[in-house]
Amino acid sequence: MRAAVLHETGQETLDVREDVTAVGFGPGTVRVRMRAASLCHSDLSAMSGVLPQPAPFVPGHEGAGDVLEVGEGVTGLAAGDRVVLCWMAPCGRCDHCRQDRGHLCVASLRSLGAPGFRIAEGEVDASGFYGTGAFAEEVVVAANAVIKVPADLPYEAAALIGCGVTTGVGAAVNTARVEPGASVAVIGAGGVGVATVQGARVCGAGRITVVDPVASRRERALAFGATEAIVPEELKAAAKKLPGGGFDYVFEAVGRAATVRAGYEAARRGGAVVVIGAGAQDDLAQFTMGELFFNEKRLLPSLYGGATVTRTIGLVVDLWRAGRIDLGGMVTHRVGLTDVNEAIAQMRSGEALRTVVTMD
Repeated sequence: MRAAVLHETGQETLDVREDVTAVGFGPGTVRVRMRAASLCHSDLSAMSGVLPQPAPFVPGHEGAGDVLEVGEGVTGLAAGDRVVLCWMAPCGRCDHCRQDRGHLCVASLRSLGAPGFRIAEGEVDASGFYGTGAFAEEVVVAANAVIKVPADLPYEAAALIGCGVTTGVGAAVNTARVEPGASVAVIGAGGVGVATVQGARVCGAGRITVVDPVASRRERALAFGATEAIVPEELKAAAKKLPGGGFDYVFEAVGRAATVRAGYEAARRGGAVVVIGAGAQDDLAQFTMGELFFNEKRLLPSLYGGATVTRTIGLVVDLWRAGRIDLGGMVTHRVGLTDVNEAIAQMRSGEALRTVVTMD
């Protein structure tokens, strides 16, 4: 089968091959025929080494497809079910899972780098990014690494909610719990940022300011519910004009210490800074003890939507059905698996909001 492989961390492009096999099917696993995968910036971060993922590996974690076969002991899934990949699969047994905080379960990370694919040339094992590997025609994953979705949910839309949309909408709804009429700033107008805009709009935010250096991204954000879009240099002045001298909520969807700091400065006293972007382990954000105490600004990290993923995905599907969020409009480009490197170039340039890679 075909799959896109990164052989060494730091490589700029993927090797699309036809001699790859999905391996590991057995008890507790499922085989999934991938139909669509969308490129998320976290894939690029794993390729560059910002996010830990041993190479060689098959990137892609925002993916949707159909169950081909279920292994012994798997319940609740059957061949033909439409599913979304879950890149942080909850074990169901740890304290986080028992307390309905399964998105914080790290059990799946203990097998980071475990073989999920076999490359015939050289008989090389490769893993799937965070236990998934959506840039392949077929994957074998743990049963708890897939979430069943309605059969009428288009594959493209389903792929988006595998990570970015769930992360952004969940940050606004679950983590921040934005109040009606609140002022919101979203730093970064990529896929996660636009999903956050939609989540804030669903919550009834009165003002949604998007901050991004790329003009095309700012324009797109306005179409998804932002009330204004500005360049980063304008954020400080925009914050000072608001009652209280800042925004009620600032969402950082870039993953850099500098933008977290900018978000902190743009939040009002008593406001909140919600950190969504996946950043590097050595990128340190700095705050003084005095300002943390005196300003009482809350720092709210939000991982994978800030709640059990199945519940947040269910909410996103309901909002999509009700016409309250737009998933289809977030797909700005489409390529086949053979042209996955084109999708990578589109994301790096800022041209694409989300590029969907189809497996047909």
